[in-house]
Amino acid sequence: MSSALPTVPVLHSEWLKIRSLRGTVGSLAAVLAATAGVQALVSATVGEAEATSSGGDPLFGAFYGINFGQVAAIAFGATAVSAEFQQGGLRTSLTAVPNRSRLYLSKIAVVAGLMFVVGQLTGLATFLGGQALMGSSALDLGAPGTYRAIVGSGLYLMLMALFAAGLTAVLRSAALVLSLLIPFVLIASFVIGAAASSVGQYLPDQAGQVLLRQQATGSLGPWSGLAVTALWAAAALALGWLSLHRRDA
Repeated sequence: MSSALPTVPVLHSEWLKIRSLRGTVGSLAAVLAATAGVQALVSATVGEAEATSSGGDPLFGAFYGINFGQVAAIAFGATAVSAEFQQGGLRTSLTAVPNRSRLYLSKIAVVAGLMFVVGQLTGLATFLGGQALMGSSALDLGAPGTYRAIVGSGLYLMLMALFAAGLTAVLRSAALVLSLLIPFVLIASFVIGAAASSVGQYLPDQAGQVLLRQQATGSLGPWSGLAVTALWAAAALALGWLSLHRRDA
């Protein structure tokens, strides 16, 4: 396995590929813009009123924008991988890097690294920007669960991007992955979660967002919920690796 690990030249080449793709760069920027932007808008309009109402989780409300940012994260993961399957791109990549595992792991490492950095910036900007508009109802940076939610939100966005990346390696189409995942996380997941909460809490988005709450509402805790999302991402990445090895370029 050590011979298949990423090397600096391959990682650099994958970075150049992603940087040269307008769609991936735009999706990456949209993660921050959509999450922090929507959060600021919500906080400025109805945030303080909701914070003072009964029954709400103020920490979870402070990261409402992640519901939109995760769409951009999914788009980033999908488009970063799908480029390999357009116009013979995979054959060209395999000519330069014949080891398919090294090629795949290098691409996934770059996707994960970029999304991790942007995710952490997004989590911090979303919380600080949103709470700055909450007036007397704002949460302090040191409030219970705040640091966990800021760091965890970035990790969650990274895992959703990797989930999409793995599925794209299987389906070889960003459009198909987006048409499946975006309606799922925006609509279907909430319907399933409401209809069967015991099962729905183990869906990738529902499980991962537990760490954004001050108090867990199901059987999963903050980090065990994120671990469930990580298992979904790992399964998708494993299927992507298997597909890359078993199918022709």
